[in-house]
Amino acid sequence: MTDYLPNIPRLYTALAEWSACIIYITLLRKSLIHWKLIIFSVVALIVQSLFLVLTKDLSIAFWIPCMIVAIGMMFILIYKSCDIDAKEAGYFSIRAFVAAEFVASLEWQVHTFFFKGEQNSFFLELITLIGIYGILFIIIWLLEKRHIPKIGKLNIRQSELWSTVFIGAAVFGISNLSFVTTKTPFSGQYAQEIFNIRTLVDLGGYSILYAYHIQLNELRVRHELKAVQNILQNQYAQYQQSKESIDLINYKYHDLKNQIIALKAEEDDEKRNAYLTKMENEIKSYEAQNRTGNQVLDTVLTTKNMYCIKNGIILTCVADGTLLSGMDVIDICTIFGNALDNAIEYEQKIEEGKRLIHVSVFAQKGFLMIRFENYYEGKLKLDGDLPATTKNDPLNHGYGLKSIRYAVQKYDGVVNVAQKDNWFELKILMPLLTNKGNNKIS
Repeated sequence: MTDYLPNIPRLYTALAEWSACIIYITLLRKSLIHWKLIIFSVVALIVQSLFLVLTKDLSIAFWIPCMIVAIGMMFILIYKSCDIDAKEAGYFSIRAFVAAEFVASLEWQVHTFFFKGEQNSFFLELITLIGIYGILFIIIWLLEKRHIPKIGKLNIRQSELWSTVFIGAAVFGISNLSFVTTKTPFSGQYAQEIFNIRTLVDLGGYSILYAYHIQLNELRVRHELKAVQNILQNQYAQYQQSKESIDLINYKYHDLKNQIIALKAEEDDEKRNAYLTKMENEIKSYEAQNRTGNQVLDTVLTTKNMYCIKNGIILTCVADGTLLSGMDVIDICTIFGNALDNAIEYEQKIEEGKRLIHVSVFAQKGFLMIRFENYYEGKLKLDGDLPATTKNDPLNHGYGLKSIRYAVQKYDGVVNVAQKDNWFELKILMPLLTNKGNNKIS
């Protein structure tokens, strides 16, 4: 270390690191709230401050290990306070550390420039510290707030975490190189020069990590949009195939009915007539089902019901399909197709006899209500306002419900999920639609 250059007080560093953590904790989804979060944060600040103050006189050999421990404390504060996994906590810990290094460096550079290392009033130094820390961390909070998802988590991958660690380590190493030795091409020779290097490198490091964060967000948005669009198209393609299949089945059933009529006219056997009458009634029952007043909805429901019958699932429906007359075909396929697919997928995991699904579509106080209910065992866990996926790759799953929400929001509607006793309930509420002819079948 250079002996002529006053270094940042360890207490200032601890306060900057703690404040940076708090910035991200306020933006992420929290596991600790209210007094638990306040108490844990205060304890973390005390521990962080004591550690850095007590280790300030150790030799240079312990400098890097102490910084690693300090980052570890920041990781624990973020990880325990927020409902995120370890990779994501590590990602935000590195970003918080680099932000803290920049804020602490800039504040101390301003401090030494104006106070020239002289003894000044404690009150004046405190005002300077609070003012600069406050302004900079507010700016950082405003910047970060724009690019943190509403659900408060990013699902950071391993490679993204290591990229962030590499950038953070490079920034820390270069910014503090002059404090270790001045005999390198990248070191400063004079106090002001060294201060400038540290502050500017830290600023550049934070900017790089911020740009990388924006890029990750944009990639995720594109990935999600592409996945949702694929689901929309797949549900519509399924509808088209189902429509063709059902049209063919209806044609065959119509022929069969005519054949039964002919057979009844030719045969006078009482038992034969009873059997044929039963067949005719079954055909009538088939023709009567899923007649909701909306051809698209009828097709989707009939297709899903046929699958349910094969898998021992009882699907019931009470729906006024005319209420969907102003909705686009693709949106009807998306909402009903994905909701029923999710319900069917779950029902197949439980024992037969409990496999129940009910769909209802009705008007309520000037609004359109669409409700899906299926028998549910266990406790519902939410990821934001949607159920958490139970699959191994959460980044590439869960788009069915997101596509439903995307379609519903086009009509100024909202999606709500809840568990009532042993029933999972998906409710969709939107203003009553007007018939715009959007659901015409091509």
